[in-house]
Amino acid sequence: MHHVFVVSDGTGRTAENALRAALVQFNGANISIEKRTSIRTEEQIFSVIEEVKSKNKGFIVHTLVSDKLRSTLIRNCRHNNIETIDLMGPLLQRLQELLQTSPLEKPGIFSQLNETYFRRIETMEFAVNHDDGLRDHELDKAEIILVGVSRTFKTPLSIYLAFKGWYVANIPLVLDINPPEILFKVPPEKVFGLMTNPIRLATLRKARHEYLGNSTGNYANPDYVKREVNYSKRLFASNPKWQIITVTNKPIEEISTEIIALIQKGKGGIKI
Repeated sequence: MHHVFVVSDGTGRTAENALRAALVQFNGANISIEKRTSIRTEEQIFSVIEEVKSKNKGFIVHTLVSDKLRSTLIRNCRHNNIETIDLMGPLLQRLQELLQTSPLEKPGIFSQLNETYFRRIETMEFAVNHDDGLRDHELDKAEIILVGVSRTFKTPLSIYLAFKGWYVANIPLVLDINPPEILFKVPPEKVFGLMTNPIRLATLRKARHEYLGNSTGNYANPDYVKREVNYSKRLFASNPKWQIITVTNKPIEEISTEIIALIQKGKGGIKI
């Protein structure tokens, strides 16, 4: 049996997948695969080499992005008569020649990019599933909860913040209708009340009212809008630990920046 040690400064998935894809071409090969991941120091490399030396017919397949560590591994394996297959070095060298720039040599970047990508998918799905008060029983799972009357940009803000990797839910406020009880049980620092100027809000609602064929009742009526905004003000005042964001005449990017800044300030500058 051949003992193959997959050595990586990241998760080792890239090297293992490449190895297994190649081994398909060797029907009946008796192979044992062992992974040694997060190899970041010369001491770790020496330890792996000692392991391989203790195995009969052992060799190393590696994807080390650090030129220094890669050289250390190859040099010491040669001195110990251990075969190595370098999956990363030749590729980095050729790319450097073609692109005329040096690689970052930063371990784990691919894994980090994958984690960011999959988190973004999760947060986008969360925002859609928790838009406009949907699934409010799961409100405690949100990192950011946006609360406001209609046309205070709750949905576009939720999507924008979700794209940045935040779990966001939003709760609509409607005159004379109480918000869900769970809203008052979640940590108040998660809740952001969206406040706007009633005159500006009435103008925005009028455009929507006309687009929908004047079928929204009092929705755009200036007096009704003012009463609804005052209702939201009273609710926010009765929950003083909620943070209030004025959204009047502000782009989504500016509003989201304010929200994130307040979160980081409350967490000592560390993103939750």
